[in-house]
Amino acid sequence: VTDPELSERVGTGVVEAGLAALGAGVTCLQLRDKHNAKRLAEHVAALLPAARAAGVPLIVNDRVDVMLATDADGVHVGQEDLPARAARSLIGPDKILGVSASGSVEDAQRALADGADYIGVGAMFASPTKPGKAAIGPSALGPMREAVGELPIVAIGGVGASNAAACIEAGADGVAVVSGVFGSVQVKENVVALRAIVDRALAQRRA
Repeated sequence: VTDPELSERVGTGVVEAGLAALGAGVTCLQLRDKHNAKRLAEHVAALLPAARAAGVPLIVNDRVDVMLATDADGVHVGQEDLPARAARSLIGPDKILGVSASGSVEDAQRALADGADYIGVGAMFASPTKPGKAAIGPSALGPMREAVGELPIVAIGGVGASNAAACIEAGADGVAVVSGVFGSVQVKENVVALRAIVDRALAQRRA
């Protein structure tokens, strides 16, 4: 998950960092920009060809209008954004819809009913990108899994190389990472390391 301010602080732009992530093996790229819709649309337009070439879905955070304008692959909405059911009606049945469920089983069940393709659950751990959000920990993933069945669950919030495996072991199907990937200039190395950790944890869980 990109963060333009974070990328600027470490000396990489969103496009440069996004291209590095795509080349290193991310399975999904979400673009987030809480402050500038024009900049977000420009970043989506710049990265979408490379994402399509790599076969990686490109998801727009929050902004259904930007997703529609750029023909990105999907949108992710939070509990304080456009309701998931309304988002689904706007984007149609073929685009990807992700919904934040935080730690609430009720939110997760509602997201499932409203047409979500996956849910984001967190913050798993204390996160610099969500400083006011309480961590719920991987133990919250078990009840979520029971509540939504086979719907994919993505753990987010303070997730990095040191704790990604714990999230997978607890029931997540993947992890969404901001600082652990884009918080340094070594984006490629960060992605490769995380991908190996997640793939290994998934293989062990399925064994």
